Amino acid sequence: MDLWIIATLSAATFQTLRFMLHKVLAGGALTATGSTFARFAYAAPAAVPALALYARATPGPLPTLAPGFWGWAVAGGLGQILATILVVLTFRERNFAVGITFKKTEVIQTALLGLAVLGERVSPGGWAAIGLGLAGVLLLSRTPGSATRLAEGLKSRALLLGLASGFFFAISGVGYRAATLSVETGDPLMRAGLTLACVTTLQTLGMALWLRLREPGQITAVWAARRTALWLGLASMAGSLSWFTAFTLQTAAYVYALGQIELILSLAASVLFFREKVSTREVAGIAVLTVSIVLLVLLG
Repeated sequence: MDLWIIATLSAATFQTLRFMLHKVLAGGALTATGSTFARFAYAAPAAVPALALYARATPGPLPTLAPGFWGWAVAGGLGQILATILVVLTFRERNFAVGITFKKTEVIQTALLGLAVLGERVSPGGWAAIGLGLAGVLLLSRTPGSATRLAEGLKSRALLLGLASGFFFAISGVGYRAATLSVETGDPLMRAGLTLACVTTLQTLGMALWLRLREPGQITAVWAARRTALWLGLASMAGSLSWFTAFTLQTAAYVYALGQIELILSLAASVLFFREKVSTREVAGIAVLTVSIVLLVLLG
């Protein structure tokens, strides 16, 4: 089995676990911002020593960074922070599986963002997949009691938060891929590890300053929640390292397509772990959106 396949399956698994822990933490004393900070604060102390150990076992000095590395790293890191906060807020509006599905519209939004910003063309098959994805989002957007009110569903807070999180995850993915390719080495693990260590350190310092100024007491709350937050940080580090590794080895289309297994894992977590009820309409919406995303990355 190719390394990129193993890395992508690992990334999807750890990412599902990470969002499960986010949901648990967000239901306690932590705000959405505090829960987001926890993933970086407990990931950075593990990422930096792991990079040091790998570098020590690898011959030669650390690779140099291309001039654009820090710009891409900051864009990707900021996009990830905003996206994570938004998806955690989504969990408070709808169940876990639906929250993750809204987040997965990042694939569709990446195609639209690429067309608008980079002028990248989308094939007719790709646009058909986007239309199918819209149908899936409409199914998920219809809140209880408003089955006949499509406009109300489209204005639901969960839908807006979910789509916004997908948008910022799309920005994050573009930034991270560009950053890893700016590490001048042919070693995919070194590219992924160095990028991860730099980004998580920046995110931890930036969010610590924000919380200190805007949300006093949240840093203390993150420390108090360390028994859960520690596992969140470790899952985050493992997931990010897996995603970065996969993107250095294979095109984003194939990685995104295989990564849709996260939707199946999140649905299982919603039902089996959180004991949440998933309606027939929500299952249908998840199925339609999943098909559209797979078609988009394969045919687009």
